[in-house]
Amino acid sequence: MDSTMIDLGFFQIKWYSFFIFLAMITGCFLVWKESKKKNIPEDYITNVMFYGIIYGILGARLYYVLFHLDYYWQNPLEIIMIWNGGLAIHGGIIAFLVFLGIYSKKKKKNLLLTLDILSVPIIIAQAIGRWGNFFNQEAFGRVVSLEFLQKLHLPKWIIKGMYIDGFYREPTFLYESIFSLVGFIVLILLRKNKKIKTGQLTGTYLVWYGIERVWIESYRSDSLMLGPIKMAQLVSIIFIVVGIYLLIKNQKGKQYYQKEQIEVQ
Repeated sequence: MDSTMIDLGFFQIKWYSFFIFLAMITGCFLVWKESKKKNIPEDYITNVMFYGIIYGILGARLYYVLFHLDYYWQNPLEIIMIWNGGLAIHGGIIAFLVFLGIYSKKKKKNLLLTLDILSVPIIIAQAIGRWGNFFNQEAFGRVVSLEFLQKLHLPKWIIKGMYIDGFYREPTFLYESIFSLVGFIVLILLRKNKKIKTGQLTGTYLVWYGIERVWIESYRSDSLMLGPIKMAQLVSIIFIVVGIYLLIKNQKGKQYYQKEQIEVQ
């Protein structure tokens, strides 16, 4: 599997970088589109996206590095080489939430409404970004047979890409990409429902993505571990609990389509 998309000798573009960039561009476009419909101040949403991406990437990298300290202690210069992979999405989400919580409070904006606007773009960005993992041959699952992959009716180039370190691996990156794509459709349909309340799109995202990762991590063989615990499953369970809380708590809240909600009352 060639991880390089373009190689000019003095300059390279990795497939991983391409898909992360594509995910960010797609997400930002969808945020812009929805924020305009809801009359969100342009400077506010621009700063949310710009700084959110920066903090998200830093958080995702730091989270990953902390679970591989032995390696990066010996190879400190590789910490900045994110094009080689090693971004943990949960770390990115946590860092972004911390930033957004502080920033929305400073600007006196509705945090839950902002998160609702972001939830749909984020999940489709995750679906796209997982293909970067494919080309970097990471986020893979247990050892399986060639026949197993063929029964999934996968294209030959995907099957070839799942031959890693002398074994065929289960394409958990693909499972998650498809699961996130379905989640994107679900959230789009919910957003069209005039009865949806502020905070419930965020709650649905947390529950959907939480269930997604708990299930998929059970098959992955390259998970970040805390002793015998898969950290992604632990964090995902927290996401599910918080998501259910938001769904229940906001049942009698304001409708998502009330445009004036962005200002905290």
